[in-house]
Amino acid sequence: MSTEILVCVLCRPAGTARELPRAGLALFEVVHEAGLRDGQPFAVRAIECMSACDRSCTVAIQAPGKTTYLFGGLLPTLAYANDVLACARLHESSPDGWMARECRPGTLREGILARIPASLALPQPGSLTAAPETA
Repeated sequence: MSTEILVCVLCRPAGTARELPRAGLALFEVVHEAGLRDGQPFAVRAIECMSACDRSCTVAIQAPGKTTYLFGGLLPTLAYANDVLACARLHESSPDGWMARECRPGTLREGILARIPASLALPQPGSLTAAPETA
């Protein structure tokens, strides 16, 4: 198991009163509980802000050497939690983490904020790379 689910626990939909519980924390709890209930092998980590505040609630799915996905506009419901877990299973089964839009669960076909390529190996000495322009 290498795929992990990151959930922003500070997310709060715009206009939500500060004294109300944070929707991001509620989403984290429902994803975590659904994963435990179903015996999912994924780590679910609480993250304090992923800087997608205009699109709360946010979740990232990542693994070393694989494409990372950031989703926003999620709701703290069991349906969304189940789709996050299904998406994590899809990510885990993909050799490079690539998840085509039509293969992702329904609620995660929309709301993608970023698809970040896996980090690439550093260029070897003497290899061709683009040099920054100088004035």
